[in-house]
Amino acid sequence: MTGQTTISTVSDLPEQSVKRSFWNTIRGDKGIWVIILLLSLISLAAVYSSTSSLAFREGKTAFFFLLKQSGFVLIGLSILYICHRIPLGWYRRFAVLGMWASICLLVATLLFGVTINDGTRWLVILGFSFQPAEVAKIAMILYIAKTIETKNLAVFKEFAIHLLLPIAVVCLLILWGSVSACVMLGGTAFIIMVIAGVSAKHLVKTLGIFVAGVVVVAALAFWTPWFPRIETAIERFLTFVKEDNFQAKQAKIAIASAGILGKGPGNSTQRYILPHPYSDFIYATIVEEYGLVGGIAILLLFLWFFYRTCRIATQCARVSSILLVIGLGMLIVFQAMLHMGVNVGILPVTGQTLPLVSLGGTSFVIMSAAFGMILAVSRTIEKEQMVEKMEVAS
Repeated sequence: MTGQTTISTVSDLPEQSVKRSFWNTIRGDKGIWVIILLLSLISLAAVYSSTSSLAFREGKTAFFFLLKQSGFVLIGLSILYICHRIPLGWYRRFAVLGMWASICLLVATLLFGVTINDGTRWLVILGFSFQPAEVAKIAMILYIAKTIETKNLAVFKEFAIHLLLPIAVVCLLILWGSVSACVMLGGTAFIIMVIAGVSAKHLVKTLGIFVAGVVVVAALAFWTPWFPRIETAIERFLTFVKEDNFQAKQAKIAIASAGILGKGPGNSTQRYILPHPYSDFIYATIVEEYGLVGGIAILLLFLWFFYRTCRIATQCARVSSILLVIGLGMLIVFQAMLHMGVNVGILPVTGQTLPLVSLGGTSFVIMSAAFGMILAVSRTIEKEQMVEKMEVAS
């Protein structure tokens, strides 16, 4: 037919349409995908090297923990892929339910939780142990993003009921098991509110309530058995000021002995002395083996990741999507910086893991879900841009 062009064979198709590589089928920010894969590979290498002492204590081999971490990585990447495929409307729809569920899990941890390393942070359900605080971090960011978009928070009473009170409840419940996690999450929530343009008067009142809350919590921690981690946090701060912390000293030795290129993969010596070299102090182990170059490389990966999240946020059309991306991005990067700051000796010991690198199931899976949600926003933006291009072309 005159005036029409038909494509009858595959050879007539444009080459890009026929020979699409696997890379081109991935949706979402490809820079973040690269960062995730690199961190996962670093995790496997670092965990295999740093679990020698743990393997000796438990009568296992380092290869056993490599397989264990490999399983966590596979599960985490699967969760990440699922989360990145979920429509954003589902996240908004279930944000409130997720917040209530996380509060219930935190209360259950308070009542029936398992104490490990002097912290009651673990809950066992059907034989599986996990940290509800990790779930609560993601749930709270989702809740804040949806609430700020959908609720009228002009009146302080509405702001306090719908936003401030739920955040305070979650932070207080997390405070029972971890002071650093509470401070990090509360600080992230406050920055999100600042970015969202919440009334300055509301923010000033929030700071006043925060100061009053700190005084009340400190008094309860001093006079009652409530909030036992407050005393631990104070002790860690004092030992940090006095430079008398065994863990911090061993981490400094590991880093100071590394040099530019490090001792080489598997050649760490401090992993036999440093407590938790596979989790809380895995960054020190990595620097010892890969030197200043390896340490800077990991730092740059997280900075690159934060840049990519900010770039995604600038392309979002909805307030909830902007706040979700920025909130999760800050949460991941703050935790990474806190971990690295502790390992290099510029912050007191906190017990925070390095996202997607440290040994552990709950942290890896939950952080994978957070990365997946960020990629879900990026995938939605790509889809909308493709639709706009098609409309323009037609």
